[in-house]
Amino acid sequence: MLLEFQKHLAENLPFLKEKKLLLALSGGIDSMVLAQLLKESDCTVALAHCNFQLRGNESDGDEKFIRDFALKNNFQLFGTRFDTESFASDNKLSIQLAARQLRYIWFYQLLEENKLDYILTAHHLDDNLETFLINLTRGTGLDGLTGIPVQNDKIVRPLLNFSREEIQNYASENKIGWREDSSNSSDKYLRNKLRHDVVPILKNLNPSFLDSFQDTLNNLQQSKSLAEDASVLVYKQVVSEKENQKYFTISELKRLPNYQAYLYEWLKPFGFKAWKDIYELTEAQSGKIILSENYRLLKDREYLILEPIIEKDTAIYEIIGDEIESPIHLKISTTDQIIKPSDSNLIYVDKETLKFPLHIRKWQEGDYFCPAGIDGRKKVSKYFKDEKMSLPEKENTWLLISDHKIVWIIGKRSDQRFYATNTTQQILKIEILK
Repeated sequence: MLLEFQKHLAENLPFLKEKKLLLALSGGIDSMVLAQLLKESDCTVALAHCNFQLRGNESDGDEKFIRDFALKNNFQLFGTRFDTESFASDNKLSIQLAARQLRYIWFYQLLEENKLDYILTAHHLDDNLETFLINLTRGTGLDGLTGIPVQNDKIVRPLLNFSREEIQNYASENKIGWREDSSNSSDKYLRNKLRHDVVPILKNLNPSFLDSFQDTLNNLQQSKSLAEDASVLVYKQVVSEKENQKYFTISELKRLPNYQAYLYEWLKPFGFKAWKDIYELTEAQSGKIILSENYRLLKDREYLILEPIIEKDTAIYEIIGDEIESPIHLKISTTDQIIKPSDSNLIYVDKETLKFPLHIRKWQEGDYFCPAGIDGRKKVSKYFKDEKMSLPEKENTWLLISDHKIVWIIGKRSDQRFYATNTTQQILKIEILK
């Protein structure tokens, strides 16, 4: 196995050569074999061990075993202890997810503080198979069926091509000691149940099952690569971007032979999970929203609009002096005449009609104004509807207020009660500055 491992490093992971590596060492057979292989391959390796304090004396025994191993073999060792149960409770996480978060945050800290290059973990081919089966039982797309990646950012997994049997044989032949985690024998976890009850049946049906599985993974990874390339090309035809928003043109989307697959590829980085609801959103009524933790997807007439979830700004901003820069940049100046007609970025008002100070706020239900061309008043919500404004546009619209009256729907329409004319004695020019 050593020669095969060294060949694998040279051909597939050459970037690890002469780098400073950090090996996540649990004390189990997989990571202990990887430590020995790296040592025999003359790699520069430091060890990192986390005591999650979940198995009492057994966890402490793992820690001592690794300290003794590092001392005997001249490895630099970084060790830490976590109160995993408290962290999981405080953050409402499962124990497994809490342990994962704790260790990887710490690993990345070690990289930065000690100028190390990569984190190595001892995931192997059987781990990949178990992950594949877990994702398959829960329902997944191509991502879940392409297995654990060999490299993910600074995390590298050099044993993914090797089976559990190969690792066990190497440990036995080279008299490598390890610690057995008692939780591995429990079928409380789905991974263990698959490992003990399902995988042996598959291997018994086909003695070359792992080789076949590896071929299947390679084929799926190639298919995923093709799908990603296609999604990049089609994206430009369907999606336009404006500031922090993405507009998916529904008519263009529906022309695609399988638009659901493209939507999945484009939206999966944003944490969505309700895929059935998302696929039905193209036919939903305008205004329907689907949420992920940090984003929302809105059906707005001919578009699906993706944008971050931002807490609504309910503040009222007072304009002090003749300029305000936030939340929108306005400048107020006096002028003797109306040089050009009012447009979306500029209005002229009669100063005598205003009551100071002026304020800026977002629109609220029940707001109304008196636009030119109609008798009486008009609700701002009705104006938005007539202008066919999207929900994000409505939410991002600001109002200029004088004595609780709307002077200007900023950048859109002004109120005729405040209009200035060439006969007005005190004309104010109010403009949006870019």
